[in-house]
Amino acid sequence: MKLSNQPPKGTSDWLPREFKIRQYIFNAWRQVCLRYGYEEYLTPLVESAEIYRAKSGEDVGGKELVTFTDLGGRELSIRPEMTPSVARLVSQIYEAVPKPIRYFSIANFMRNEKPQRGRNREFWQLNCDIFGSNSLNADVEILQIALDIMLALGAPKHSFKLKISSRAILQEVFANLKISDKQTTQVARSLDKWNKLSKAAIEENLTKAGLKKEQIRSLSSFMNSRDLPDMPAAADLRFILKSLADLGYGDYVEYDPTIVRGFDYYDGMVFEIFDNHKDNNRALFGGGRYNGLGALFGGKSWPAVGFAPGDETTRIFLESWDLLDKITEQKIDNYYLPLLNEDLQLKTNFLAKRLREQGLSVALGLEPQKINKALEYANKQGFSRVVIFGSEEAAKKVYKIKDMASGQETKQAFK
Repeated sequence: MKLSNQPPKGTSDWLPREFKIRQYIFNAWRQVCLRYGYEEYLTPLVESAEIYRAKSGEDVGGKELVTFTDLGGRELSIRPEMTPSVARLVSQIYEAVPKPIRYFSIANFMRNEKPQRGRNREFWQLNCDIFGSNSLNADVEILQIALDIMLALGAPKHSFKLKISSRAILQEVFANLKISDKQTTQVARSLDKWNKLSKAAIEENLTKAGLKKEQIRSLSSFMNSRDLPDMPAAADLRFILKSLADLGYGDYVEYDPTIVRGFDYYDGMVFEIFDNHKDNNRALFGGGRYNGLGALFGGKSWPAVGFAPGDETTRIFLESWDLLDKITEQKIDNYYLPLLNEDLQLKTNFLAKRLREQGLSVALGLEPQKINKALEYANKQGFSRVVIFGSEEAAKKVYKIKDMASGQETKQAFK
């Protein structure tokens, strides 16, 4: 039987060049989170399917779940997102640890959805959250981290925008329009598709949710406005916007009521970061406040706010703004030590060991090579230096280091 050498649909192999790009993204995420005093964690790859069905929405918590039954008859799911998992984890320790809890993770996920540009079935995300603080300063900090991550990735000026809204504002609008509690979930999910579906399709969905024409007209007026409404629920968002402006982020942030977020657990501030590139004008990632999720696990609710950028949309952003070559062309100081004489195999290996003990990255030749072939190989592989240790050098108890960029050689003693 002949097996395919291609990865499953919706997944990708990362060869070294591609891995270098992803590692650059992961490092930027990690370094910014650590600068803000966050601690790294990880949860299992699988969870009970029920925790996603409860609060992840009709898509992520429904048709996109990858589920299976284990040997004990339990229905498990490969995690499609991290928020329910970290809420479960925090529910175990919440009462026993000081607050606020600042956590982040970098992990892979799986969703059974149609692969498309920027959306693979398997993907990686940063999840960054604060637990245990109702302060608006926590919201501001989360938004700062999201903005600083974009800047740490080398985002050019005016290349992105953080668009922010509030589920609390939306709930007040629903209350003013006398939209019932039974209708709000379906209405919110329809509004989340405001910029993805036609006006007619949105109106059809809202009609199916039981809204009257006057309610739909009022909702449309609210969604099309870019002025922060004068209502009690807008006070928190007004504070957040002013704080970010005072901190110097004002040019990157704007109010946009069409930011709803499709997950059912959001109940406060919500935001998304958008790529401004004409060929990739799309949402890159988002997040918000979700204070009620902890109650799913038998305890009381506790405050939480966070966000989650993905690797694929981040990579496309870097590609759109011509930043990938800068990443992949970064040279690391690495050495190639060829085996120039088979009789020197043990001494050559011992030299490599000595150099590695000094903290150097040294790749050892495994087959005997002539020096010209060794230099040719090192050049093709992008080694910055070649260590020359042949019969002549061994007799003199030295080795040479050749800089591949300048051609300059230096001599070192080797006993």
